Parts: sequence; C-alpha cells; structure tokens
Amino acid sequence: MIGKPQTFLVIQTAFIGDVILATAIVEKLRKSYPDSSIDFLLRKGNESLLNNHPYLREVLIWDKKKGKIRNLFRLLTSIRNRKYETIINIHRFASSGMITALSGAHNRVGFRKNPWSFAFTQSITHDLNANLHEIDRNQKLIESITDKQRELPKLYPSPVDFDTVSKFKLGKYLCVAPTSVWFTKQYPATQWVEFIESVPMHYDRIYLLGAPTDKGVCESIRNATMSDRVHNLAGQLSFLESAALMKDATMNYVNDSAPMHLASAMNAPVSAIFCSTVPAFGFGPLSDNSFIIESKEKLTCRPCGLHGHKACPQKHFKCATTIGSNELLSSIE
Repeated sequence: MIGKPQTFLVIQTAFIGDVILATAIVEKLRKSYPDSSIDFLLRKGNESLLNNHPYLREVLIWDKKKGKIRNLFRLLTSIRNRKYETIINIHRFASSGMITALSGAHNRVGFRKNPWSFAFTQSITHDLNANLHEIDRNQKLIESITDKQRELPKLYPSPVDFDTVSKFKLGKYLCVAPTSVWFTKQYPATQWVEFIESVPMHYDRIYLLGAPTDKGVCESIRNATMSDRVHNLAGQLSFLESAALMKDATMNYVNDSAPMHLASAMNAPVSAIFCSTVPAFGFGPLSDNSFIIESKEKLTCRPCGLHGHKACPQKHFKCATTIGSNELLSSIE
C-alpha cells in the first residue's frame, strides 16, 4: 500500500526497550508512505537511540525529570504548531494521551487503555493475553492505514559507531549484558561468572555491556572470573555503539531487558534469559538467530509480574537459580 504524503508523529515516551520496539512502526510507515514526514517523540535520555535514523525528519524530546509539567505544555504547544495529520501514540499513559488528544491532529490513534482514549479518533485494544509480540500489538494501531504485514524494529548505527567498536572485534567474541533494572529479571552475577568460566577458550574475548550504573556489577563479574579475555565495557559505549558491537558477536547473552531489543533491532544473534517474566508477554527476541533460555522447572509462582520485582516474592528465586551454564552454552555449541 502506497498512500499520499502525510505528516506523522509517533509517540513512545516510555523506556529504552519500548522505543526500540516502536521503530518497527517507523519502518512500516516509511514503506507505506515513502514520501511522508515522520517525527518521533520520546523522553529525554533516549534520543541517541534514533541518531542517524534515515526515516525520521525530527526527534522531539520531553524532559520528564526537570519541570515535567511545564515542559509538557511547551511540548504540546510545539506539536500543535506543527499541525500533524496523524499522531500514533504507542504509550498507554495519561500524559501522552493528553498530548495526543489536544494535538489538533486530524487522526489521533492510540490504545484503549490510555485514559485519554475517549478523545482519540481511533483506539485499539492492547491485549497481553492475545499471544502477540509487542511489535504486532503496536502495528495494529496502523493496520487500517497500512496492511497486516509485520515490520521489524531497526536501529541505524553510523559508520563512526562501527569504527569506534572495530578495535574490539578481534577474533570470535561474545557479548554479555548481565544486568536489568529489575532484580528478578536479572540472571544472578554468580551464575554469570560460572557461565563465563565455562565458555570454551576458542572464544577470544567476552565483553560485558551495560550503562554507567552497571559498571560496578560488571567489574565484580570480571574480577571474579580472573580471566584476561573478559573486558568490562559498561558505561564506555553509547546505545548505537553497543548495537554495532553486538551485530558481529558470535552470540549476545542478555536478560529480558533493553539489550535484548538492541540485538533484535540489529538482527544480531541473541540468547535471552527469562527469569521471573515469560516470553508469552510478547517481548521476546526477534533476531533470526535467537534462543530463549528459561527454567525447566514447573514453578507455580512464575511469572510473578509483567515487569519483575526488586526481590523474589517467594524468597527462593528458583526461576533464575535453576538455569545452569550448560543451557547458556547450548546456543554456541
């Protein structure tokens, strides 16, 4: 389907992984409306994900930490002045719903769960029980103006990003992103150490990836392995530099967290460990070469929530501790 040129605004002001998955909407719009202008609204801190994006005219940023409400109304004024024809709101919460409802856009599309959906011109059900991936749930928002064919998320590291990490691409290497915002989504550090120590020696390097706040955890893992082939890159690489490094890894080991979606957006090989959460929620890996690793025990307490917890509610954390190194190694053997 090729439609007439339009001006679109895609809204996703949630977290890193949500923004990455939302890029599938941009890919779909570009394919269906190749001469249109597409902008993207996200929260401050996530904007570098969309650097170099060839299909975006502009990235709008909402600073939620300083002067949140004041910035919200400034942003709303700016959006109204741009006179978008269609706004596609993937975010399901009130703030973005208000922006959508009061935007002045002719078409205002979003999920029915949004408290402002009564003011949308079209609202779609977001059903976690529908056995759909999140990108498929999102693409239902534009199905009526495109088609039902799935598009995948995609990021665009620049040649400079690839050049920056080229010095790390020596021999066969693995990337490990060992942390998560949520404790119960995070494979335990002691088990990461056990896994890394069991990786065959023909893998020349193992890179630990993460944000600056993950540097301490990654360093403790590196120290515990006492191996010269383990390198802590947490806090040293941007989102897109990390994506460029992951692209050519033999395998990327991740939790159910943002690095999994980075791998999906690069179609990079990935082994995703699901502890307290489950792939059935619709946030699993999308790479052609992907593996899902989870406990083989039948745990009545799993899943214990959509996002995880700061501690195991049952205090045993068996959803993580019953996953052994052999199960991780199976994806590279």
